[in-house]
Amino acid sequence: MRDVARLAGVSHQTVSRVLNDHPSVRDETRARVLEAMRALNYRRNLAARTLATSRSGILGLIGFESTLYGPASMLYGIEDAARAAGYFVSVVTVRSLERSAVLEAVDRLCAQAVEGIVAIAPKESAANALAQIPDGLGRVGVGGAGETSVPSVRFDNAAGAALATRHLLDLGHATVHHVGGPADWPEARDRVDGWRSTLYAAGRIVPPVEHGAWTADWGYQAGAALARDETVTAIFCANDPIALGVLRALHEAGRRVPDDVSVVGFDDVPEAGYFLPPLTTVRQDFAELGRRSLDLLVGQLSDDTAGSVLLAPELVVRSSTSAG
Repeated sequence: MRDVARLAGVSHQTVSRVLNDHPSVRDETRARVLEAMRALNYRRNLAARTLATSRSGILGLIGFESTLYGPASMLYGIEDAARAAGYFVSVVTVRSLERSAVLEAVDRLCAQAVEGIVAIAPKESAANALAQIPDGLGRVGVGGAGETSVPSVRFDNAAGAALATRHLLDLGHATVHHVGGPADWPEARDRVDGWRSTLYAAGRIVPPVEHGAWTADWGYQAGAALARDETVTAIFCANDPIALGVLRALHEAGRRVPDDVSVVGFDDVPEAGYFLPPLTTVRQDFAELGRRSLDLLVGQLSDDTAGSVLLAPELVVRSSTSAG
């Protein structure tokens, strides 16, 4: 640090303030110190910092190997929020969400002296594993069901499904069919609950629902069956890839969207506005989820507070829905 100070022409206290992002340092001084650090290939000694402060500045993040838009976006949102707050992030991905796999990931992160752990936990098994994290270590579960002892941040999937269903009913459709996601995912079950309760409250017929995968292939299979039923005029899909498959099946069957059938998805993937037609869907703000997850974790680290956060999704209306 003294070498950096000498090269930059400042005191070592000024170098320390730059390293800690102190607001009292002038921009030109900060730039000169950073340039000196680059010239000398200076790196902070995290081991020494941990010994001196009893804090590592590292947060653990557990994700799982998935190409699904929702979990991947949660991971990116949390990581971005942590980096913006000045934390280093150590990411461990697991191939399954079974309890043993999540606990193994927790052990790997604890060996790195992380201050807390945020885990993408869309299944009960992952949330149950988080409950066994050692006392004194912050923990937050993201996604999944709300019935857990672990502080969590998740979207109100039932409310999102109700928004989609109510939108279709308000357009004049007699009822709404649903193409569900995997039955062992709490998000999929919550979306069924929101859809079903909205139909019940409106006094409408509740069609049968089948669960499948989070994929366009499943949407195509389910959509082909629904396309053969001329009474079907509105379909709410558990996510946007499923909706994409449904749109393809309806097109091949000669059912026009939205003239003959209205379709709504869930998630608002970046490509949703470029579907044909552009997809009406339920948007989840994953950047906000990342910020709230980090806030909840940092709150535990500072004053041992805990709780859960339920985020409200929003309906994005595009061209795949119209009056029934």
